[in-house]
Amino acid sequence: MQRGAARQSPRGNTMQDHHIAFYAAAVTLPAGARVLDNTADVLALGEELRSDSTLVLQFPKWTDGRAYSQAVLLRSRVHFKGELIATGEVLADMLPLLRRCGFDAVQLAAGQSQDTAQRALGFISTPYQQLLDERRQAAAET
Repeated sequence: MQRGAARQSPRGNTMQDHHIAFYAAAVTLPAGARVLDNTADVLALGEELRSDSTLVLQFPKWTDGRAYSQAVLLRSRVHFKGELIATGEVLADMLPLLRRCGFDAVQLAAGQSQDTAQRALGFISTPYQQLLDERRQAAAET
């Protein structure tokens, strides 16, 4: 497994300090990781999933964004605290949004460069929208 800089939890951190870990395509994902189909209803499975340490969300095609929605729901409604890994047809330019949705790690598609993916993480330093945690904090302060 090849990893980026030390990871920090995406919850409560800015985009700049949340790093993404990289799993090489040929590397087996962590033992005990639960793999979810991108059609799985994560809200219905919420109680069951909350106790898992690692969930693997699949992108069967780069144009299929259901795993983004699953990640947001897992972080915001299910309050999943474990590691979220994106697999499948994960392209380098998807990384800023993957990070924003709460993914901790990726397994890039064959032919994708980790160097390119790391550069993609620097493309957007200031998001247009606040993170869910930032919105809640702002609302609580008013």
